[in-house]
Amino acid sequence: MTEARTDSRTEAAGGPGIGRRRFLGSVAAGVAGVATAAGARELTVGDPAPARPGRAAGRRPHGTRPLFLGTYTSKEGGGTGIGLARYDTTTGRITATGVVTGVPDPSYLALAPSGRTLYAVDEQPEGRVTALALGPDGPPTVLGARSTGGAGPCHLSVHPGGRWLLSANYLSGSVAVHPVDRATGALGPRTDLVTHSAPPPGPGQDGPHAHQIITSPDGRHVLAVDLGNDTVYSYRLDPTAGKLTQVAAASLRPGAGPRHLTFHPTGDFAYLANEVDNTVVVCGYDRRTGRLTPGAPQSTGTGPGTSYPAQMLVTANGRYAFLANRGHNSLTRYAVAAGGARLVLLDTVPVGGDFPRHIVFSPDERWLFAANQKSGTVTVFSVTARTGTLTPAGEPFAAPLPVCALPL
Repeated sequence: MTEARTDSRTEAAGGPGIGRRRFLGSVAAGVAGVATAAGARELTVGDPAPARPGRAAGRRPHGTRPLFLGTYTSKEGGGTGIGLARYDTTTGRITATGVVTGVPDPSYLALAPSGRTLYAVDEQPEGRVTALALGPDGPPTVLGARSTGGAGPCHLSVHPGGRWLLSANYLSGSVAVHPVDRATGALGPRTDLVTHSAPPPGPGQDGPHAHQIITSPDGRHVLAVDLGNDTVYSYRLDPTAGKLTQVAAASLRPGAGPRHLTFHPTGDFAYLANEVDNTVVVCGYDRRTGRLTPGAPQSTGTGPGTSYPAQMLVTANGRYAFLANRGHNSLTRYAVAAGGARLVLLDTVPVGGDFPRHIVFSPDERWLFAANQKSGTVTVFSVTARTGTLTPAGEPFAAPLPVCALPL
């Protein structure tokens, strides 16, 4: 999700890019097989998986729908808050409608299951999470902010029951839990803070760096992806006290730099985008124990040049997966096979911008939005459901340092 840096490899090499550590420092002072496109012609892709709960697969709304944009407010060229826009459900065209100020560095956004509250991280040295009320008319209203207990929070998600907000502090390598008032969506004082102290940091890392925290599709476990420790931690969340208890940990190969985890709709497999070594990994998931079993790393299709995978998406029918590649500035398309146990590399397509930090589907999956941080644009692609083909839709939308897009 999500960072204002290139990554540890770029910084070490003195390469171009915006560095999260450098940026925040200035503010503060198996299951997987490697497959080629040729192999895809010999592979039969499995039957579609059931749609995820809450996904309106096949629904085609008409008119325009809201689109929220996360950015950095304390970086030159950044925005002044959460960007407000609307997208045309027929053409994908984006139109700006305003901005919500008073939320510093809202680099990642999440929507409550009720659809009535928006949450944002405040990615600053003294990290916070902010709640905003969404009304039928007018811009969102800031309800208040709470400390995450750490530095540089870069990701957050809402537990499926809507009662708990989960956040990941990148610079501190910790994850936090906040209670949610079910009536208003406002946040209460933090109920837990867990720092990733083991295993030791991977090659080139200066400590743990929690990059994502999500809930498994069955709701039984919370998983935190730590780039610095090359580890995915599995927790159980106490639904009454809001406390996390670690139950498992999956280690990636040293130097992988896991960044973003996405589940297959069946919930039996998950896909990891590894930022540092430019690979993806298919993981088996044990619902009973919460344990991930990583498979072999496989290609992103970006070749030998510099590329930093950012995020993966999987279609609700379980047929296709997409990966955003920063540096290579492309989107990789995979066919999903063997019930989710295998990814088959199909192709890569230019993203039409520079440094695609975040990609996201519209709720009906007709459109894919890519937030391109360095070019200051959001590009839109139409998605062909039968083939997973991506087709650019119109001209890029100009936005200040877009690092997250959230279409409703």
